[in-house]
Amino acid sequence: MKIRSPSMSELHAFVTVARVGSFTRAAEELCVTQAAVSRAINRLESHFGQVLLRRSAHLLTITPAGCAFLEAIRGPVAAIEEASATLMSGSDNKRLTLSVVPTLAGVWLLPRLPIFSQRHPGIEIIFAPYRRDEDFAGPQPDAAILTGAAGEWPARWDCDYVIGREMVPVAHPARLSRRRAAGQWTTPAELMNEQLLYHTSTPTRWQLWLREAGVLEATPKLASGFDHVSILIQAVKTDMGVAVLQRCLIQEELASGQLVIPFNLPISLPRGYFLCAPVQRRNHPALVVFRQWLLETAEADRTLLMQNTMTTA
Repeated sequence: MKIRSPSMSELHAFVTVARVGSFTRAAEELCVTQAAVSRAINRLESHFGQVLLRRSAHLLTITPAGCAFLEAIRGPVAAIEEASATLMSGSDNKRLTLSVVPTLAGVWLLPRLPIFSQRHPGIEIIFAPYRRDEDFAGPQPDAAILTGAAGEWPARWDCDYVIGREMVPVAHPARLSRRRAAGQWTTPAELMNEQLLYHTSTPTRWQLWLREAGVLEATPKLASGFDHVSILIQAVKTDMGVAVLQRCLIQEELASGQLVIPFNLPISLPRGYFLCAPVQRRNHPALVVFRQWLLETAEADRTLLMQNTMTTA
């Protein structure tokens, strides 16, 4: 049978140039010279008799033929690279490189990870730096726990909801006592009279929660914004105002009485934490085991949180 496909070096060069948008950066990533990358692209275009990349002094664009070819080969090339790396190092089957949103990692995942290690002592989890714009273009991470909503993720990813949709308003206990003593906070709409604190990446969260709580025409006026959840929690603990937070991130503060929930309603919003991985890594042995444990742990947690909502609402 006549082989019609080009060499792997040419495919890697094309995929990398298309991703980074530069022959120079592609050469750096592939650990070759810029001339080598240029020659590989020229051979590829000669092989097909078509222009795949248009180059000018300051601009690099992909032609329609290049776009179609890239979409067809990007996944298979990554899968071949993953399989090759695994075969070269059998221990990689028991090693999972994971990236996690820092707040969830510190507050929720790490305290539970010793249980995973006890059940699966042969699997090693290595934490990679978290990137908000993760695209799995490099050799790591194998998977990432990211913030988003169902339907937002690329079709070439496998994504499972973990936790974090369950939202509650929280306040300092003294504030709740003052409002209740004054006959206030009888309905969620009254929260709009408070200093509404919020996370700067999700400024619509108050409006969404209020509408789910029955305040259909809610137009809350926000007060102070914070770009770290830990600082937002601290602001509520110092009685700067009221915030809507993910219940899974404040279990310790609620249990200790540092924070209270004025309206304990079973409200879930679209955004939460999802375990994401490229489809070509779905059968990574360590990821298969970790995914099963993670989803079971999260499901048990969500069930407990819902029971707490029902008993205290």
